[in-house]
Amino acid sequence: MSKLGDLGARLYRGEVGYDFVGKRKIWYGISILITITAIVGLAVRGLNMGIEFEGGAVFNTPKTSVSVAKAEEAAEKASGHDALVQKLGNDTLRIQIAGVDTGKSDQVKAELANEFDMKADDINADLVGPSWGEQIANKAWQGLAIFMVLVVIYLAIAFEWRMAVAALIALIHDITITVGVYALVGFEVTPGTVIGLLTILGYSLYDTVVVFDSLKEQSKDLVKQTRFTYSEVANRSINSTLVRSINTTVVALLPVAGLLFIGGGFLGAGMLNDISLSLFVGLAAGAYSSIFIATPLVADLKETEPQMKALKKRVLAKRRAAAAKGESAEAPEPAGDDGRDDEPGDAASEGAAPAVVGPRSGPRSQPARNRGRGRPSGKRR
Repeated sequence: MSKLGDLGARLYRGEVGYDFVGKRKIWYGISILITITAIVGLAVRGLNMGIEFEGGAVFNTPKTSVSVAKAEEAAEKASGHDALVQKLGNDTLRIQIAGVDTGKSDQVKAELANEFDMKADDINADLVGPSWGEQIANKAWQGLAIFMVLVVIYLAIAFEWRMAVAALIALIHDITITVGVYALVGFEVTPGTVIGLLTILGYSLYDTVVVFDSLKEQSKDLVKQTRFTYSEVANRSINSTLVRSINTTVVALLPVAGLLFIGGGFLGAGMLNDISLSLFVGLAAGAYSSIFIATPLVADLKETEPQMKALKKRVLAKRRAAAAKGESAEAPEPAGDDGRDDEPGDAASEGAAPAVVGPRSGPRSQPARNRGRGRPSGKRR
């Protein structure tokens, strides 16, 4: 078995683990800082909306040796507006200029032909109205709102309302960060960006539901035992699904990273940047929120319940009593744990510790066997 596979198995069995829930204030602070940065970037710089949302013209030239920088300079001089120039794979140019109407389009087309030393008829010009992009944006917002409502309803029915609220907060967290990154890096927002934003919601929700399902299974009849608090069980759920979440995210990020860094960056296929950046940032943010935000939020909300508060008091009181007697404070074996109280006199259960601590190591004491079956020692007669 590989080292990663062995680590995953040990995490699943509860032999090792990291206290994600216990350090939740750190993760909350990091998320708040990143979210504030994204909001400030969005407010100060704003989004670089494509012509699909603002309206304008797109000019496609035939094969040419004109550089991107020279074409951009010529387009901005001819139109009086900012221009976005992309060099396509067959050495043709795609020039986007926002705020250009029909009359201005013909003038810009003629000046570009003169500047590039080609015929005006060889340059293909397409006009895009802002109403089309506005319709796309409105439909996207409507779809997003419907999706959020359905997610909350489903999670509230399949799990509970606290998990639904935590998942909703995690989704809003992921969208805010992704949109903020777009504002900070200045990438153009196109319909592909909208598609990417809607796509990442499913990936983010998938990781979150995997942890929630494990938490639901492990927290059955939780109040009938005094080994673990709800936060500790939530932490075990994160650790038991950690490697699975990491593997799923890495496998999803690899092809997206290829589109973004190799296709869009190295090979110059800039048209891939709009959807690949939203997918890359969204997938990473979704994996982060499912581990560091959603489940700790559920633990915080759940432990406000009176029965969970009472459970926590019983668990801590039992551990203090065990410590006062000088007994071991090691955690019990996860395997075979039915979630119920141990029988009186079980020394192992009296010293239960948080779930992040692994099971006992070293040889276990075994009761001595009575080989004589009640007969006195000596030779058998």
